[in-house]
Amino acid sequence: MSGNRFTKHPTKEKGVPSVLDDLKDRTTDVVDKAQDMMNKTKVTNPQELFVHNLGACLTMENTVNDMLAKLIQEANDGELKQQLRHHKEETEAQIRNLHQAFQSLGQEPEQRPCPAIEGIEKEGEANLKMAEDALKDDVILGGCAETEHHEIAVYENLIVHADAMGHEDIVALLRENLEQEQHTLGEVLKATLKHAQQSTSAA
Repeated sequence: MSGNRFTKHPTKEKGVPSVLDDLKDRTTDVVDKAQDMMNKTKVTNPQELFVHNLGACLTMENTVNDMLAKLIQEANDGELKQQLRHHKEETEAQIRNLHQAFQSLGQEPEQRPCPAIEGIEKEGEANLKMAEDALKDDVILGGCAETEHHEIAVYENLIVHADAMGHEDIVALLRENLEQEQHTLGEVLKATLKHAQQSTSAA
């Protein structure tokens, strides 16, 4: 969605342009910080790149864990709240798996920049601010679907490289996380369809 759309209709959605401008500024700051860190720490071999990506994955899951705590409070539907609580428990277990993966490599768990998940988080916050209370569950489900797709892609990439390097124990840990994310995405899409049908019938 371009900024020109809001320029043409300045009174259609009061306050929305300022929210999106703020989101853009904060996302740019996140990307700039990540780029600065990458420039200071060059990776020189596949193992170092894998460790970096594993650290970014750890940042991703810690961020998701914080996001879920907030979304539980924001959600209206009791069933959705319960699903979010359940996935928060899974996410905490996934974080433990990532710590074990670091240990298998003889490394201390260390977070690395993950601009993508921070961007998803900021987008979700902005969408919740501009949505009416009755639409919050739809916004939450949309954000959850985006997050799950990103997490699945991250784990698939890590598994390919862990397998290529012969880290079978790490592959098992990452595959456990991946399967949970795939299952969660299926549940999110089912809930999204249910909410969409309810909204359509009520309109």
